[in-house]
Amino acid sequence: MNLVKAAMIGDVVGSFGLETLEARLPALIKDRSISFVTVNGENAAQGFGMTESDYRRIIAAGADVVTSGNHVWEKREFWTILETEKNMLRPANYSSGSQCSFNVAGKGFISLNKKGTIWTVINLQGREFMNPIDCPFKCFDYIFGLVNGDKKDTHSLSLDSSPSAALSIVLVDFHAESSREKEALGYFADGRAAVIAGTHTHVQTADERILPGGSAYITDLGMTGNTDSVIGMDPQICLERVRKQVLYHMETALPKGPGQMQGIIAEIDADTGRVVSIERIK
Repeated sequence: MNLVKAAMIGDVVGSFGLETLEARLPALIKDRSISFVTVNGENAAQGFGMTESDYRRIIAAGADVVTSGNHVWEKREFWTILETEKNMLRPANYSSGSQCSFNVAGKGFISLNKKGTIWTVINLQGREFMNPIDCPFKCFDYIFGLVNGDKKDTHSLSLDSSPSAALSIVLVDFHAESSREKEALGYFADGRAAVIAGTHTHVQTADERILPGGSAYITDLGMTGNTDSVIGMDPQICLERVRKQVLYHMETALPKGPGQMQGIIAEIDADTGRVVSIERIK
């Protein structure tokens, strides 16, 4: 059995989240012998979007791929980074991530050869209680076919190695609001993706498990940043918004004490793509 470990880290929120990631991720990689790391960075720029500096800090901290979600479009100047940096993903089910030809910046998945292991990261976004974009289920099917050489799409495919050269370990970041939709995608991708991990709600769930087909699943990875907050944001502003129904501008919470880095570690048999264990980190 050829065991490798993947760490998937929940949404990094604001500058304090970046500092927390920089302080904790390198030690996690070293102490737990992590083979591959994904980090969701879409809230790194004070809760809304990303900057080039944010992206480079996350990569420098040890991320192999940076994923995102609906807030990735907040900073128009960041769209260039989506185009130029192969390790930066946006949700694949915006139109050009599937079979359409609309020119949406960036790409939604990538396959990388790291020390002889092929890793494929697919970034998807949910539709329940969110903007109605392309179907994440059809998009997963399509990309999985590309990775396995079943389809050809030179616009969408971004590989450092031939997909048929070795088994690809597939990691899915499903950025979605609905727990039902997340669990449904988990079962839909079970046996094909090694890990299906939800992001977006910033609240780590305690439902990590291995599904019947051998895939690891968790509804939400949680977040990286200030846990003395409302999903990373200032509690008082959040309270005023819900009490008065006035859309006050959200601001990240001021740091109080150490931050938390949340996510999961999955141990995977690289020869079969099946997960041996999944563990929450907090």
